[in-house]
Amino acid sequence: MKTGHAKRRWRSGVAAGLTALTMLGMLGLVVPAQADELHDKASALEQQAHDAAGALEFVDAGIAKSASDLVLFQGQLPGAQVALTDAQTRVGAATAQVSSLAARIDLAQESKDKITSQIAIDTKKAAETKSMIGQIAAQSYKGGGISPNLALILGIGSPNDLANSIDMAEQAMRSQNAALEQLTSQKATNQNAQARLAAVEAEIKDLKTQADAALVAEQSARDQAAAQKATVDKLISDSAVINAQLEAQKPQIQAKLKVVQQQQNDVAAQIAEQQRQELAAAAAEAERIAREQAASGGGGGGGGTYVPPAPGNPSAFGLQHPFSGNIPITSGFGWRPTPTGTIDFEGTGGYMHTGVDFGATCGTPVYAAAAGNVVIGGWTNGGGGYTVQISHGVIQGNALTTIYYHNSAALVSPGQRVSQGQLIAYSGNTGNSTGCHAHFETWLNGRAVDPMGLL
Repeated sequence: MKTGHAKRRWRSGVAAGLTALTMLGMLGLVVPAQADELHDKASALEQQAHDAAGALEFVDAGIAKSASDLVLFQGQLPGAQVALTDAQTRVGAATAQVSSLAARIDLAQESKDKITSQIAIDTKKAAETKSMIGQIAAQSYKGGGISPNLALILGIGSPNDLANSIDMAEQAMRSQNAALEQLTSQKATNQNAQARLAAVEAEIKDLKTQADAALVAEQSARDQAAAQKATVDKLISDSAVINAQLEAQKPQIQAKLKVVQQQQNDVAAQIAEQQRQELAAAAAEAERIAREQAASGGGGGGGGTYVPPAPGNPSAFGLQHPFSGNIPITSGFGWRPTPTGTIDFEGTGGYMHTGVDFGATCGTPVYAAAAGNVVIGGWTNGGGGYTVQISHGVIQGNALTTIYYHNSAALVSPGQRVSQGQLIAYSGNTGNSTGCHAHFETWLNGRAVDPMGLL
């Protein structure tokens, strides 16, 4: 018979362990959290998962793990859905930016084509103007007038209509000056067009760089969205699978809970009886001593009624921490309400955790919190694995017992006397445990109390 777990734990707590199962049949009841609350709720969600597993800690490790996972999956789903929405929003923004940049590149390219075409036209006109100026200059300084071809170029009719060759030369000079002015204007226009072309080409280059970066960002956003979608789908799928398994296992779990509950009730009764006897023996001894002292002092043989003193402070036991290092607490002592949005199986609103779970890695040395006599040192039934239970006797009218569960090995035997700080076990993952940890309980005067109030 495994010893050391509270009757209270298994009256309200073990049955509430099934609460942690039946609560999990309501996937749709988890209210999505706001994005800015997700980070703050992460630690609380982890604690809910620990609590769900703790409700079945001494019943079935596999079921406890499933219960913990389902609480975790359900709690993570709202955050994953928010992340998916955010990722999809980023995809939309990135796609819009890519489209906008593509449109701007098209406009800039159209502008470049127009400028390039205009430069080609202006270059051709400039070449024609230069050719005409050359012909005018050549003919203007020839003696004998100008050729019929040049007359046609100048648009003045046939040479026979001219008064003389000198007048023709003067007119040719004026035409040459006008052509030079036109050439200068064309050159300035061309230079301006070249500057505009360079600016447009630089703009196109910059836009293409931005577009390449936007395409990378878009692909990254799409990849993130796909990953978030896969996460959401997996959470939903895994939750559905675990929920179906737990629902199917309810009947056998209920039957097992009843067996384990009776075992724990028996153990709790044994501890309470043991401590009752220790208190009674201590009180009888104190009364005997008081009567002897009264008799030796000539007080009439001590025939008066003995009134025992009120119990003193339990701190008189001087308990020390069962671990030498700073081991974090993963689940504290006390009432554990059923997580929000779940079914409350027994109508109790939660369960009583009668010990403290420390996140000790397997193989961590476990030390006696105080001197005492070993009651249990070895394997126990009921899910506690290798267990050490130590009675620390009675001090100032208080009886104290400490219990250490889930050890990988117990190093002491029943009946052995141990001193405070003596190595008694190594922490582990035995019994119905979901991972390496140490469950530590303190029993004072027949009931479980918070160990942290005594350490």
